[in-house]
Amino acid sequence: MDALRGFVMIVMALDHVRDFFHAGAMAFPPDNLSRTTAALFLTRWITHFCAPVFMFTAGLSAFFWMNRGRTRSQLSRFLWTRGLWLVFLDIVVVRLGFNFSIGSGPVILNILWALGWCMVILSALVHLPIRVLAPLSIAVIALHNLADSVNAAKFGDFAWIWNLAHQPGMFPVDGAIVIAGYPLVPWFAVMAAGFCFGLVFHLAPVDRRRWMIRIGLGLTIAFVGIRWINIYGDPQPWSRQFPGMTVLSFLRCTKYPPSLDFLLMTLGPALLLLAWFDRLTWKPANPLMVFGRVPLFYFILHLYLAHLLAFPLALLRYGHAGFLFTPAPSMGGAANVYPADYGYSLGTVYLLWILVVVLLYPACLWFARLKERRKNWWLSYL
Repeated sequence: MDALRGFVMIVMALDHVRDFFHAGAMAFPPDNLSRTTAALFLTRWITHFCAPVFMFTAGLSAFFWMNRGRTRSQLSRFLWTRGLWLVFLDIVVVRLGFNFSIGSGPVILNILWALGWCMVILSALVHLPIRVLAPLSIAVIALHNLADSVNAAKFGDFAWIWNLAHQPGMFPVDGAIVIAGYPLVPWFAVMAAGFCFGLVFHLAPVDRRRWMIRIGLGLTIAFVGIRWINIYGDPQPWSRQFPGMTVLSFLRCTKYPPSLDFLLMTLGPALLLLAWFDRLTWKPANPLMVFGRVPLFYFILHLYLAHLLAFPLALLRYGHAGFLFTPAPSMGGAANVYPADYGYSLGTVYLLWILVVVLLYPACLWFARLKERRKNWWLSYL
């Protein structure tokens, strides 16, 4: 599991480096089929695997944590306390990493916000028998798109509740604009499904890999079938485009909130990759293992490092870099604050991504070894 999580951590950095540096990111979303290229689309698409794997493996990690001699009550306490800690980190530390300012730009509720509240929800759900929790989780994942037609505006002053639950949107809080980017449905069900999946790891290695392959293939085939029918599973149907773009339209599934198609498309191949990784022997210093064992530490560091790298490049190109203390247009900032030609080519983005990952490795290796040597309770929250 650590290797899979490390893999998606590396991939995730590509998406955030693109947010900070790519010229196109400042002007249009990479899945805009009228403006994107196949290379840009696939650069964004491959990072779609990150959030589902984070959620699923967080549930799986909770199952492992409990099975090291802890009770469900102890697990419940750990989940809700760590969940609230992640919410704090998202609102304060992550926001500062993206903006280098607490007061500028909208308050965007990102992945750590969703992970945190899903852990709080899971802290209650773990008291259910797995024979109940597993079908409940699958039902939420499979059926939540039935609520796509429900508009937050119907709830009037309480529209923000639906924004947090299922429909992305923005709302004011004490004069600040809050953007709910990660509604909690069905993310909490993905985490709960990961918790239930922990039972598979009680099987012998050959048997658990067989089940991973069966489930992974089943989910992937289900994605192709449901997406092809094009009736249910995603609020954004695919359509025939000019040559080359039809495949991209087929793969352009809704992430906010994650549709059934989106989750089938990502979790199916992820389980196949997990089955493959489970066959391999990993050295502790392997980058996938290192990053996978310190995911939160890596997550925070990579945001600050990517943002810091933008300063010398801006100074060399423009002679000033003060605009980097405000959110980039790709992250909800005002376009007129940044130079009109700000941004770099996709090739440069890939080079900077590699640089970020390489620079992060020594710090993450040190922290991974620290966690291994010292079993302090607070280290489990990082």
